[in-house]
Formats: sequence, C-alpha cells, structure tokens
Amino acid sequence: MKCFSRYLPYIFRPPNTILSSSCHTEADIISTVEFNHTGELLATGDKGGRVVIFQREQESKNQIHRRGEYNVYSTFQSHEPEFDYLKSLEIEEKINKIRWLPQQNAAYFLLSTNDKTVKLWKVSERDKRPEGYNLKDEEGRLRDPSTITTLRVPVLRPMDLMVEATPRRVFANAHTYHINSISVNSDYETYMSADDLRINLWNFEITNQSFNIVDIKPANMEELTEVITAAEFHPHHCNTFVYSSSKGTIRLCDMRASALCDRHTKFFEEPEDPSNRSFFSEIISSISDVKFSHSGRYIMTRDYLTVKVWDLNMENRPIETYQVHDYLRSKLCSLYENDCIFDKFECVWNGSDSVIMTGSYNNFFRMFDRNTKRDVTLEASRENSKPRAILKPRKVCVGGKRRKDEISVDSLDFSKKILHTAWHPSENIIAVAATNNLYIFQDKVN
Repeated sequence: MKCFSRYLPYIFRPPNTILSSSCHTEADIISTVEFNHTGELLATGDKGGRVVIFQREQESKNQIHRRGEYNVYSTFQSHEPEFDYLKSLEIEEKINKIRWLPQQNAAYFLLSTNDKTVKLWKVSERDKRPEGYNLKDEEGRLRDPSTITTLRVPVLRPMDLMVEATPRRVFANAHTYHINSISVNSDYETYMSADDLRINLWNFEITNQSFNIVDIKPANMEELTEVITAAEFHPHHCNTFVYSSSKGTIRLCDMRASALCDRHTKFFEEPEDPSNRSFFSEIISSISDVKFSHSGRYIMTRDYLTVKVWDLNMENRPIETYQVHDYLRSKLCSLYENDCIFDKFECVWNGSDSVIMTGSYNNFFRMFDRNTKRDVTLEASRENSKPRAILKPRKVCVGGKRRKDEISVDSLDFSKKILHTAWHPSENIIAVAATNNLYIFQDKVN
C-alpha cells in the first residue's frame, strides 16, 4: 500500500468570503470531484452551482523532482436555482456530476449537471486581444459609418492571460426525475444521462432531443420496486454500458441488441445470506456508485457497508468484497434515524486498477490493495497533519480497551463524511472532498 503524504490542502470557498474553518454555508459543500484524462486539471462542483478548476503547475527548474502543485485555474457559475411552475418544484443549482471530454485542441471541454439540466462547457485561454476595429471605437461602441474615412487592419496585442468558461451546449427538458449520473461514451460523440427511472442517450451536437435507451418506470407507480442509482459506459466498447439499482443489482446492456435496452445482456447479483437479513438489509444493499475498471474487465460497486469487484464473465457473485466500515453494522438503527444510512458514497480505481478507494465517516477514507489484500484507513483533516507530513493510518476500536492511536466507534463524527474522491489517471495523486474542504495527497516522495 502506498504511503500518502500531505500534498496541499485547498480550502474550498466561493470568492469574496472569509476563509475561516468554521465559517461556511451549505452552498460551499463540494458535491463532485473529477480529474481530466491527463490529470493536469482537477474540477470540483459544489451545492452552490459553482465549478472550480485546479491546474497542476509545471515542475520547478530549481527543484526538478518536486511535482507541481495544483492551483486555481478557473471558477465559474455553472447552474442557477430554478423553479418548475408546472410542478411547483424548486430545482437546485447543486452540481451532481462533472465529466471531462478528452482534449482535442487548446481548449478544454467538460459536462456538468444538476438535477435536470446538463451543460457542455468550453474552458479556454486568451492572452491576446484584437485592436483597431473599423466599426467600433476603443471602448467597443459602434461608430457612425459616415465618420469612417479610412480602413484599418485590426491587429492582435498581448494581454494578461485570461481563462474563459463559456457554455457551448445546454441539454435540458429530458428528465422528469433527478439526474444521478452522466457518462461520456468512448466514441466521444455521445454521452448518457441517468435519472431514477430512465437513461437517455445524447449526441453532443443535438440539444433538443435525446434517445431513451432504458425505461424502468412501471405503468402503475405503486408497483415501483427499484430505481436506477448510477450508470456508466464501458471505457472501450461504445455499445456497452452498466447501470445499478437500489436493490443491489447491476445490469450490463448492449445497445446493439435492441434500441430500448430494457432487456439486459448480463445481470449481476449476489444472493443474500438469510442469516444476515434485517430491517435495514434492503437499504444498505442499495448501490450508490458503479465504475468500470480502466481495463474494462471488471466492475466496482459501492453499497453502504462494502465495496465489491465483479468480473464481467461471472454474474452470480463478486470476485472480491471489501468491508469499508463493518463496525457500523451495530449502529444501523441510529444511522437510520439521522438519515446517514442514505448517504451515497462513491468509489474510484487507481490508474492500474490495483488499488481502490472509497470514503467513510469522521473524514476517514479507505484504500484496498487488490494484490496484497492489505487495506488502510486515512484521515483528511487539517488539525492532525501538516504540509508534507505523512498521513498516519487510523484504526477504529469497536469495544473493550482502546489503544492510544485508536478512535472509538462511539466517538465517530457522522457529520464529517468523505462522499467524493478522485484518483489521478496515471500517478498516485488523490483528491478527497471533506465537506467544504478539498484535500490533495500524493504518495511519499523520497
């Protein structure tokens, strides 16, 4: 297991607010984190509808072996609060997901979505400005054509670097229910968006219509037994995708089989042990996140207590199961009462698919090495670590005598939770969102 050290903590705040550890609003809470395909950029979205992009600095000439740090590159308001007057429903500005598109030119493109609307953003740099217009004066106002007696050739003048974020497409009015997932296809021409009951396929060039590829809405809503919780395209095969459900099942679909993928190609489900069945069984078996491995061979799912790895060739049970916080099994009743049992934790692979990471409570996050079967619990906290310091593994004591370096399960702070994490696509650099703080860690550099 890699030894992660403190890389640099970023206190995530909106512009023009006091940078105080205790002063933050609901809008400041980070709701998604995503590296781009090269790892040079890292985007975060928050409940206030803002997107903040961090850029990795180039290596210093004086310290060639020191890896570049991430600094703020661009900040923009992606979504605004809306009101659906037909349904008397408020639509939050909260950013549910961000997905990067592979870079094709000097500009960057990313998708961001709230509950109802997906937007395609272009992020570009500008370090020159045109001067010497014929029809406009220096302040940009139109001139009277009758006063123009000479023809000028506009020229480009250097200016301070400016990063601009402009919306290129707005994909709206296609979802009745809340969007929980977006996924870019490997053909880079289409993407899908999933809500509780439907999955839609979009073309990047067409904003006024989408194609419904999954619809699990029953004719009578009283017969509804499960909802879609997450969906993702296969990383290499543009015809294949998976989606998970609140019943703990995963369906693999092939768009070549039929236009409407209501009939799955493969169905992944682990039979429940009757001896472990309880009132909370259905709730904790709901899958909150599903991710293909980079190789495309495996699927990783996260439910409330475990992370599971499935082989695409074996549907009846997962090949690996990792206990994230099994010590909470005895506290499910209180977690149900304070609604924590409905928290949706995400999970991520490292670049080689050998290590997986997911979050827990008390600002803990867990890593599992698939090769050595070792695991570690780390904490994202400003109080107990300094820049460049090595993160010390944490242990939770269930009962009996507690050692000095252990924390009692009764002392865990359930208001501090790591729901969103991201892993650099090729290096051991991770981003961890802890409420309104963003932490970036890297493995120990000797």
